[in-house]
Amino acid sequence: MKFMIRSVVRGFGASLPARVVTNRELEGQVETSDEWIVQRTGIRQRYIAGEGETTASLGTAAAQSALDRAGLTPADIDLIILATSTPNNTFPATAVEIQNRLGMSHGAAFDMQAVCTGFVYAMATADAYIRGGLAKRAIVIGAETFSRLLDWEDRTTCVLFGDGAGAVVLEGVEGKGDTSDRGVLTAHLRSDGAHKEKLYVDGGPSTTGTVGHLRMQGREVFKHAVGNITDVIVAAFDATGLSIEELDWLVPHQANIRIIEGSAKKLAIPMEKVVVTVDQHGNTSAASIPLALAQAAGDGRIKQGDLVLLEAMGGGFTWGSVLLRW
Repeated sequence: MKFMIRSVVRGFGASLPARVVTNRELEGQVETSDEWIVQRTGIRQRYIAGEGETTASLGTAAAQSALDRAGLTPADIDLIILATSTPNNTFPATAVEIQNRLGMSHGAAFDMQAVCTGFVYAMATADAYIRGGLAKRAIVIGAETFSRLLDWEDRTTCVLFGDGAGAVVLEGVEGKGDTSDRGVLTAHLRSDGAHKEKLYVDGGPSTTGTVGHLRMQGREVFKHAVGNITDVIVAAFDATGLSIEELDWLVPHQANIRIIEGSAKKLAIPMEKVVVTVDQHGNTSAASIPLALAQAAGDGRIKQGDLVLLEAMGGGFTWGSVLLRW
């Protein structure tokens, strides 16, 4: 029997801004309606960061919550990876600001940019560090203040996104090397830059010298989403020899209920096995999966030993999946 190191989730946490913005409130700001938003996206409300609430502050709170739940302190952590598209500064990485806020001056911390797929990319990267012996324990965070990238006069995008943060603590644990092990079992990452213009921000330090605003061709994104998501989900089960029927929970990126339902239907995953928070949070980009994980694990739906699949697609395009046993 071959033994191997697995990256096991020890703790999880979440943090949301204080302010809730409902669809009804947006009706007074742009030409839209609660009915239109719910029917097309499934979103009913989102959280919007206020003064003093930043990607760093939200990410720190989520990380501290995950540490507390794990029964660990910052001294126990070797690595912090923050998935975000909305850093506090162009540089340094917001991860080092979170590291400092946690009282850490050891180890390594860096940001990862894969937009909505960022948390999946960060989980896969942390797993590689742990399996490679470069870290024993890592905090993986998804944190965003996407409201600060939005054009609040563009009704096609400003109703979709929200702010928040989620985090998990991963720890290297010796496993048997089979699919009964707890921890990350397999990860699959993809990207295709040919689709950049379909979902991007029209600014940046090297081009315009500005932050810019989010721009999206919604129909085009939708058209690619279900196929791309299916690709990395099938790859996860092919790599492990497990069947989709053995899956306990699908935790998808929370972009749009129609994409979530379409992907589940295509793969014959019953919606009772899908964690859905898009109605409460909107699309929080890299924060959406860890926020959904924290909610479902916190309320007892996700239990130790459950087979859980994370999947996302985002700007770039990027897409990916992580299959793990809780």
